[in-house]
Amino acid sequence: MNPPRLLLVEDDPALAELLEFRFRAEGYAVSVTGDGDEALLLAVEETPDLVVLDWMIEGTSGIEVCRRLRRDKATAHVPIVMLTARGAEDDKIRGLETGADDYLTKPFSPRELIARVAAIMRRIRPALAGETLSVGDLSLDVTAHRATRRGATLHLGPTEFRLLKFFMEHPGRVFSRGQLLDAVWGTDSDIELRTVDVHIRRLRKGIEIDGAPDPVRTVRSAGYALEAV
Repeated sequence: MNPPRLLLVEDDPALAELLEFRFRAEGYAVSVTGDGDEALLLAVEETPDLVVLDWMIEGTSGIEVCRRLRRDKATAHVPIVMLTARGAEDDKIRGLETGADDYLTKPFSPRELIARVAAIMRRIRPALAGETLSVGDLSLDVTAHRATRRGATLHLGPTEFRLLKFFMEHPGRVFSRGQLLDAVWGTDSDIELRTVDVHIRRLRKGIEIDGAPDPVRTVRSAGYALEAV
């Protein structure tokens, strides 16, 4: 299996060199830049599995890079960990609301950053980590292509399985029909948006068990999310 690809965007040369060395030692394939505009180009050329992004960088700011990555269909679902010297609560909230998955304030321990990145990678690449995905009472083994809820095997079609897998890789995050269509069916798909609603209904039926609430949340005018219940 290919090593996870990490895009490191940090304009402090010493810190960038240290983090690149540490991440490579952990088995990551690392691309490094200190420039926001170059970071956007690198993300397009080869979509990373995760981005470690400093807020204060040359060119386009880190917060704007985060915003653009979230707007681009190819990178909308790539996890982003923001690094910043801005420790105020409002700044943290702004970073998270812009689309960051995690937020680390400088100075920080490289070990903590690596641990946080590893935790995200275990969630989004379970086969690499040798683990199953778990959200609430749902479990999904990608390698065995098996999904269970409260220990009971779920019988899902291939599309519903991919849909569930994608939701479980991003628990709690709301995705529009268009984003789900691109992520599950592919950007070249000619399938109509309303088809997503059909498969959401099938997924809900497939994971339904007596006495358990529906973990798929419909967000009016926004899309769908999977919640831990």
